[in-house]
Amino acid sequence: MANPENDDFLDDVESAEAEAYADDLEEFDDEALELDEIKAERDELRDKWMRAMAEAENARKRADKQRREAEMYGGSKLARDLLPVYDNMKRALDAAGEKSETNAALIEGVELTMRELLNTFKKHGIEPISPEPGDKFDPNIHEAMFEAPVPGTKAGEIIQVSAEGFWLSDRLLRPAQVGVSSMPAS
Repeated sequence: MANPENDDFLDDVESAEAEAYADDLEEFDDEALELDEIKAERDELRDKWMRAMAEAENARKRADKQRREAEMYGGSKLARDLLPVYDNMKRALDAAGEKSETNAALIEGVELTMRELLNTFKKHGIEPISPEPGDKFDPNIHEAMFEAPVPGTKAGEIIQVSAEGFWLSDRLLRPAQVGVSSMPAS
């Protein structure tokens, strides 16, 4: 026959084991939950770190590009300010006319100064745009100062050059100022 005391004892043991098992299970669930939280935090920090690394690389590339552009185009304001000096020296040479004994030294001095200015321009990547009458007008590098019908020309041909244009590396510093024929097609 069954002993009621043994049954109570077994019930107590089973109950204690069940409680211990439940405590272990609860502790295991807490540890699993904590591990999931740690993994989520790790993933979030890894994502932030990767984004920060990418942003740092982009900032470095932007700074490098800005530095290169500053080297290439940083003097554009000064160059634009010197273009009228070039224009005035060219006008002075045109106005001086032919060399004679009285003006030879002056003309030679202006020519040497103008040549030195052009050499300095070239050293800094500034190249002249020198269109000739008869060339086709290009709105990308020429600025039309006037239009006039000139017999013997075609519409869109350059008929007069008022001022040379200039490039600074691959950028247009100033367009060449020209007069353009408006002769209708015949």
